[in-house]
Amino acid sequence: MPDGNSIIDIGKLAEPAKVLIEKISDAVGWVAKPYQIKRIASAEAEAEKIKAIAQIEVTEIQNRGLVRMIQIEGKKQENIEQITSKAFADLNPDAKPNEVDNEWIANFFEKCDTVSDAEMQSLWAKILAGESNKPGAFSKRTVNNISSLDKSEAHLFTTLCRFGWAIGTFTPLIYNIEDDIYKQNGISFSTLTHLESIGLITFNNLQGFIRRQLPQKFLITYYGTQVIVELPQNVSEMKIGNILLTKMGQELAPICGSQPIIGFVEYVKEYWKKENYMVKGTV
Repeated sequence: MPDGNSIIDIGKLAEPAKVLIEKISDAVGWVAKPYQIKRIASAEAEAEKIKAIAQIEVTEIQNRGLVRMIQIEGKKQENIEQITSKAFADLNPDAKPNEVDNEWIANFFEKCDTVSDAEMQSLWAKILAGESNKPGAFSKRTVNNISSLDKSEAHLFTTLCRFGWAIGTFTPLIYNIEDDIYKQNGISFSTLTHLESIGLITFNNLQGFIRRQLPQKFLITYYGTQVIVELPQNVSEMKIGNILLTKMGQELAPICGSQPIIGFVEYVKEYWKKENYMVKGTV
């Protein structure tokens, strides 16, 4: 059971974090107070207090139920405060938590107050910070769907995003899943079909997808590496592989913590050359 103390000391927080705390408190109730004010008493003391106030006889099974309720709610409160605390590190100085919709906040904490795994709390914290930095960045539908995402699925999505290029929008380039670069880095037919089944991608292994209405020459990036691509004369479209991120996938990609894959730039450049896309170089 939590030790009864608030995790957050408001007195030491930057202004955006203080505003976020106030916003959360308005939307879902008390989150934290200065000086580590004690909030949750022990289950036994609470049970005795309620007995005294109500002046009723509490049976043993009722008492166990009461203790259980206090423990559950105490753990939920601890999770809420841990997620909130972790969000502070990703708040921008110009964050606008006061503009986040109260219903969004209430729904957010309703979906994550049972999350106690540290990694998954970090994911939820990044969503809270991202929404505070840019209200509207994460839809309610995305928040609801993430609540059913387990840790292994989050890792799988992060793995996919390691193949992501900025081609207008963030686009993981999955061309031939039988190639070693994909198999050696956790991508297969089954992983992609699973990511599609949970709503993060659209997968078309037969025809693939094309980005249209491109200029003849344009700059794209892969984790800071810039590549200039020139299309053949009178061509304004480019093959971008067999998957597209859904709206939820696009919202999650910037916060998933993916890292580049050694050798993937060279792999993609070779593929493009076979498609007669001229690669001018890297920066």
